[in-house]
Amino acid sequence: MDKLRGFQKKYLRGLAHSLNPVVLVGQKGLTESLIESMQEALDQHELIKVKFNEFKEKAQKQEMTGELEEMTGSQAVGMVGHVVIFYRQHEDAEKRKIVLPDREA
Repeated sequence: MDKLRGFQKKYLRGLAHSLNPVVLVGQKGLTESLIESMQEALDQHELIKVKFNEFKEKAQKQEMTGELEEMTGSQAVGMVGHVVIFYRQHEDAEKRKIVLPDREA
């Protein structure tokens, strides 16, 4: 998947506005089961929110966000407070739920 452009991220943030976090990062941090949960959620929904319950410092959240992007093959679309929005396009074109705009409106 190509790197998302600014207007695509803005579009995805708009779609994510009404979503609730489906993955919670607790005191154990990035565990194998957390990565598996995130992989499953991305396969099902393509666009998910991840909430950091224990890690409140911005630098920690940014570092963990980068690691999650690498481990799951997703891209962070935005961070608001302790919630990060991730997007990964479904590999199967027929199962894709989100159609990204290809140019600014």
